Amino acid sequence: MTVNLPTPENPMRIGTRGSPLAMAQAYETRARLAAAFEIPQAAFEIVVIKVTGDVIQDRPLKDIGGKGLFTREIEEDLLAGKIDIAVHSMKDMPTIQPGGLLLDTYLPREDPRDAFVAPTLSALDQLAEGAVVGTSSLRRRAQLLHQRPDLQVVEFRGNVQTRLKKLADGVAECTFLAVAGLNRLGMQHVPATPIDDTLMLPAVAQGAIGIERRAGDLDTEAMLAAIHDTPTGQRLAAERAFLLTLDGSCETPIAGLATLDGDTLHLRGQVLRPDGSEAIAGDRSGPIAQGGQMGVDLAQDMLAQAGPGFFDWHVKG
Repeated sequence: MTVNLPTPENPMRIGTRGSPLAMAQAYETRARLAAAFEIPQAAFEIVVIKVTGDVIQDRPLKDIGGKGLFTREIEEDLLAGKIDIAVHSMKDMPTIQPGGLLLDTYLPREDPRDAFVAPTLSALDQLAEGAVVGTSSLRRRAQLLHQRPDLQVVEFRGNVQTRLKKLADGVAECTFLAVAGLNRLGMQHVPATPIDDTLMLPAVAQGAIGIERRAGDLDTEAMLAAIHDTPTGQRLAAERAFLLTLDGSCETPIAGLATLDGDTLHLRGQVLRPDGSEAIAGDRSGPIAQGGQMGVDLAQDMLAQAGPGFFDWHVKG
């Protein structure tokens, strides 16, 4: 198949949010495409799109609409032909895409772990009783309170830079950021300590970049196939099937991580009550090709363990 490649005169338009991390992810996508086809980076145009999730930062995501707040406007522009591809942080992506759009390209996954960020401390167990910690993540909040119910958790919305400023201003004694984001931003100066994923299981798809396209756009499909990372796709197939079967919104604290060992995929998952009072965890291992079904099976098993009363808070909310 002959691929019609973009040119500086007729560039491929890459849609993204405007945060520094989102821009870094768009730049990485541009660089990989340019290198794969040996064309200048000027053959790509970065199009910044303002999304609701970045505008409203004074309330928790669960109160204003969940994950779609970071993707809706971008996907609308993709469907309308205003951009050719959309670059997303996969942990922010809803598990179901709008009709006419496909999400089947992933860049190599970065470190999926969370980082403990504090000026003078390096671990959760170093915090004094009743310490104030900041996070905007329902998952992290629940995991923290499950381990340390004495902690006071305050809302920490905003991009990486905003949250670090709040920390510097003394709003909280520590916060938590994705190691992947710090690495992609080159922020080695931040006082961050990676947390072992046995202590804090990360968000589903954390550390992964996904690229969305229009169905039927064959040139774009062929170009994206050249930069797709198959192992990342295999891991996310299991994680996102687990997420979809459980819930998939920002209203439920869910964690999940798949790893590969040769031809075997190992999946671990966790679901918690928002107040951290109860947590249910499980795992599955099997052939990589069965990853999606393992995700479904693990989620169904955990739902059975949870029983009918576990999600009462969700119904009432």
